[in-house]
Amino acid sequence: MKRSFIAISVLVLVFAALPALAQAPAANPLLGTWTVNIAKSKYSPADLAPKSGTTTFAAVAGGIRVTNDGVDNQGRKTHQEYTTNFDGKDATCNCTIDGKPSPNQDSASWRKIDDYTFELVAKLKGQALTTTRVVVARDGKTRTGTVTGKNAQGQTINNTVLQEKK
Repeated sequence: MKRSFIAISVLVLVFAALPALAQAPAANPLLGTWTVNIAKSKYSPADLAPKSGTTTFAAVAGGIRVTNDGVDNQGRKTHQEYTTNFDGKDATCNCTIDGKPSPNQDSASWRKIDDYTFELVAKLKGQALTTTRVVVARDGKTRTGTVTGKNAQGQTINNTVLQEKK
């Protein structure tokens, strides 16, 4: 009799907690692979729009592993790879263009604003270039990055980049 009562009590507690657990946010909504939707993105200057881009966020010991591969506006293969936390501290990037070190960025810092909003600052030689406000949709299917600042060549950047989860 006691066993039945305990088992029923545990089941009631589990079923009572299910709705709350179902509504809890994922550990990090950025995790996974994201692909740029060029048609739904806006680039200014427009001639700097990339031809493609895929970003993967993976949880690793000590933070998040960010890998970005794409093709830039000139048809060159781009690659970025680094591990970061969401503490606003600089993480050194392995950034290349067609396999050669990139002259455009050498570090990045991320900061978590809330469960679905993040801030990314791209830097070169310690100087902030662009700031990207990243907002993941509540359904987890898209994320929007609003990029402002200047690139390494001094051009003013004002982009809205839509990415879709694979």
